[in-house]
Amino acid sequence: MSFPPVRFKRPTLLIVGCGDIGLRVAKRLRQHWRVLALTTSAERAPALRAAGVVPLIGDLDQPATLARLSGLADAVLHLAPPAPLGASDVRTSNLMHALALKGRVRCIVYGSTTGVYGDCGGQRFDETRRTNPATDRARRRVDAECRLRWFGRTGGARVSILRIPGIYASDRPGGHPRERLARGTPVLAAADDVYTNHIHADDLAHACVAALVRGRPQRVVHACDDTDLKMGDYFDLAADLCGLPRPPRIGREQARVQLPPTLLSFMSESRRLGNERLKKELRVRLLFPTVREGLLA
Repeated sequence: MSFPPVRFKRPTLLIVGCGDIGLRVAKRLRQHWRVLALTTSAERAPALRAAGVVPLIGDLDQPATLARLSGLADAVLHLAPPAPLGASDVRTSNLMHALALKGRVRCIVYGSTTGVYGDCGGQRFDETRRTNPATDRARRRVDAECRLRWFGRTGGARVSILRIPGIYASDRPGGHPRERLARGTPVLAAADDVYTNHIHADDLAHACVAALVRGRPQRVVHACDDTDLKMGDYFDLAADLCGLPRPPRIGREQARVQLPPTLLSFMSESRRLGNERLKKELRVRLLFPTVREGLLA
């Protein structure tokens, strides 16, 4: 799908959940697109304007505040997480209802999570694998994906689903492993360790832009790099590059006692994702093909 030439009309993008990644996308597009961002806080408005983004005050948990979104945008980048409770994503439902009031939106890109697959025993696979969420957090993401793809099929919009793994970058808040290394948080012993997947924040922003322009209708894409490492090996590599001690290794039984449930849940799922669609369909050339390049940068 192509958008109108700039000399006639700049296309309008609405970013929902305009945090670090949303701002990186806005920086790439603001010269040729009109960029809007939904925010719940009027206090964020000056920072958004400084980034060349027009702020819109609204709350996905309060449908009445979303009515003004109808008919505003040609494309939507949906990066907002679901609500913290429940098995369905009411926030995405509220957003779709608001956008459907006037059928202007032709493209939606949704930032989902690779957690929708659950534990895959370290297997390598592509986007054709069925989802098998093991947590309510992941079930809410599957629900959001289904709602968005239904919206695309019935409303004539092109919907791209980016399934995103762990995001990192030295200039991203909490986005570099050095902070966890400095705390001495342990990782699993080699026999219990799990494969994890990664994407640098700049490469993810590039993937979002590519999906807006070149994404295929109702298509899922793994937004991940080429790294093939287990979690403990990733932190060992980061420690070596940062000149910090490697994290202690503990067994899974000890981890159940010592680590918080959220962190433990990430240590309970092992998978390796193929990214051929990212490279061939979206034509993304990764700036940081592996975490070694990204951490060194």
